[in-house]
Amino acid sequence: MPGSAPTITLLLGDITEQHAEAVVNAANSSLLGGGGVDGAIHRRGGPAILAACRELRASHYGGGLPTGHAVATTAGNLPARWVIHTVGPVYAVREDRSALLADCHRNALAVADDLGAESVAFPAISTGVYGWPLDSAARIALSTVRGTETSVRQIRFVLFDVRALAAFEQAGAELGIEISRQ
Repeated sequence: MPGSAPTITLLLGDITEQHAEAVVNAANSSLLGGGGVDGAIHRRGGPAILAACRELRASHYGGGLPTGHAVATTAGNLPARWVIHTVGPVYAVREDRSALLADCHRNALAVADDLGAESVAFPAISTGVYGWPLDSAARIALSTVRGTETSVRQIRFVLFDVRALAAFEQAGAELGIEISRQ
């Protein structure tokens, strides 16, 4: 049951090393691995994640996972229990896709609730090869998780470099969101 707002923490690190019940994968629609966070999760998590993703492709997601949707698999060899895969939107100057980026966070939390996960680690979705500007992605991510009713008690944004960490810290300050830092 949703209760008080979850604790939001920012940290510099590697999402594949997170001891959270669920880690969020910034996946591509194929669910079969790729670069960036997606590739790292598949490599470190091992073949069990790929096998689970292939099962999803063979059943519910034959055409791939749609942008903004989320689905869970085993975490394989990761120190988490589950991986929640979500497909972020590619940034476009001429088309506002902010709602799709917000959907990634909202739907990942809904999947976490369905799993009973109390701790979730997010990367900075869509900020790598998909080109989303860090400041905008940080505002959307933080405002969405803060505004989403969830049973998740601890939300971590695991940021790969100091630029991303600074963008999330600035966005939190601008939005007036209480954030802890590890």
